[in-house]
Amino acid sequence: MLNSLSKAEAKDKIREVKPWVRRFGRLGYMAKGLVYGMIGVLAALAAFGSGGGMAGTSGVLHSLAGMPFGEIALWIIGIALIGYIIWDFIKAIKDPENDGTDAKGLIKRTGYFISGVIYTNLAFGAIKLASHTGYNGGDNSGKTISAKLMDQPFGVWIVGIVGAIITVYGIFELYSGVKEKFMSKFKTYEMNDKERKIARLSGKLGLISRGIVLSMVGFFFIRAAYTHNPDQSKGIGGALTALANQPFGQFILVIVAVGLILYGVYQIIIGRYQHMNFGYDGK
Repeated sequence: MLNSLSKAEAKDKIREVKPWVRRFGRLGYMAKGLVYGMIGVLAALAAFGSGGGMAGTSGVLHSLAGMPFGEIALWIIGIALIGYIIWDFIKAIKDPENDGTDAKGLIKRTGYFISGVIYTNLAFGAIKLASHTGYNGGDNSGKTISAKLMDQPFGVWIVGIVGAIITVYGIFELYSGVKEKFMSKFKTYEMNDKERKIARLSGKLGLISRGIVLSMVGFFFIRAAYTHNPDQSKGIGGALTALANQPFGQFILVIVAVGLILYGVYQIIIGRYQHMNFGYDGK
């Protein structure tokens, strides 16, 4: 039977175990895609002066809470994101994507771990908002995180290192988008031509846009560490505001906002078609 399969298909047949992990993780990617899609929509509305605002991931949750059926959406996002978090920690610890232990691999795996921590806060924030048990997260989440870290021993160094990792990870995402490295993540043999084109376009523009935003967030963390001032750090909402304040900022913001919407589409496609090879025993 394996002789009739392509190499990629055979690889998935051998390596894909723990189906509940895969299914839960796929839902998590789709929830993340919804969040980023809303960030892009709100930023685009703000650029056009149509009532939107610069919101990061936490800000989107507060926007959802005030919408019809918002509580239901928050429950779904909060629970689904737990699947994404589990997969992030698996990628960081078990290395199912074979990133390795060289400098590049360790940066990527550390990035997965940091992402898992950030989205843990976001998931429980969504659940708290949905259950009316209180959630004070907002678009100053970057400042909150850096302030908490700076209270720890060697906190300034930790904030600086986290900022450097976020910056490098953002540059890697930008590079991956430009070079279309992300296409290797997909089970392209299960996709038709239209789906492959949408995946390529949304991944390319989405990763470039998110890479720019993440690089800025990382820079703000580094600046906060350098100045010993957590007020200097910003999250995604702060990075979008900084872009809007540049010359031709409205034009730049529209482009990045569209890119973030496409990044949301890309994440949803990943949820459907990504290789999720957990439990490989090397045979």
